[in-house]
Amino acid sequence: MPISFMTRDQSFILRPCQPSDAEPVYEAVRESMRELSPWMPWCHRDYGIEDSRIWFGARPGLWQKGLEYDFLIADRAEGRPLGICSLNNLDRDNRLANLGYWIRTSQVRRGVATACAPLVARFGFEELNLNRIEILAAAGNIPSQGLAKKIGAIREGRLRKRLVVKDHVHDAILFSLLPEDWPLGNGKLID
Repeated sequence: MPISFMTRDQSFILRPCQPSDAEPVYEAVRESMRELSPWMPWCHRDYGIEDSRIWFGARPGLWQKGLEYDFLIADRAEGRPLGICSLNNLDRDNRLANLGYWIRTSQVRRGVATACAPLVARFGFEELNLNRIEILAAAGNIPSQGLAKKIGAIREGRLRKRLVVKDHVHDAILFSLLPEDWPLGNGKLID
């Protein structure tokens, strides 16, 4: 179920993650360690190819069980991985999920996340019948908060001591998306 979309200067593919993505995404993670490691618990100094293989190996099963929906963002022309956008921490009883994202360092500020995050949210609303999608960003993670604002998420407040990343306790900023109060995406679908 790949989705093709376009930003102002390039086209991309958004598709479910699969085990064969482990090695190319590992390279993207290694490129982006400095930017990712303060905010992503899984991104640590010793992050290795085996960590990537384990994570990607689990993706199809989690998708099939309806527990997590992880999308690879790739350059359409070359297939080069640019990042991941996910719906996780699903709460089926309350019909909500968390939206998470990261873009490799060499590809930030090109509109990729701004275009693909709303498409993943739309998948959550239309395919998973969610009422609410939350974005929880550490108070110091300004880029993540900036993206939440760009895609029309509403800031709901500061949650004290809400996130622990590698034994560092952070306040978190909570944003939400509801199907009735935001545009369905800034990227242009091309397929």
